[in-house]
Amino acid sequence: MHILLATDADWIVDEVTAALGGPETSFTVVREGRLVAGLVGERRPDLVITDLQVGTMGGMAITMSLRLDASAGTLPHVPVVMLLDRAADVYLAQRSDAEAWLVKPLDALRLQRAARAAVAGERYTEGVTATSEPAPVAGENVGSAEEEPANAG
Repeated sequence: MHILLATDADWIVDEVTAALGGPETSFTVVREGRLVAGLVGERRPDLVITDLQVGTMGGMAITMSLRLDASAGTLPHVPVVMLLDRAADVYLAQRSDAEAWLVKPLDALRLQRAARAAVAGERYTEGVTATSEPAPVAGENVGSAEEEPANAG
């Protein structure tokens, strides 16, 4: 398995490679989020693990960019595990369409479970159930046009 790890924190590189490393696993570490899509196209990883903060482009933007490229047919769909800084960031992970996410601090068992689930096409989530729908964004139209009140001014 080849894992693309997007983070600019050395301790995350150490934690992830220790938890998921083995004779059949290789890693590409990228420290700038804007480079992830290009590396996915070049290296075709089996899994992308992204920190929530990666240089100037965070994990949510990375994941959404990969999803847009996959829907346009310019990149293959690659499962994503997002590493969240706090439980409040679960909302961002839900909106990004990541297959899995973990809330820091990390540990090997949770990283392994999340990676296995994501590669198998399953969900691994913390903070909410996998079937929970994200709450609507303020101002987002969640009903039909007929349900919206009309304002005259």
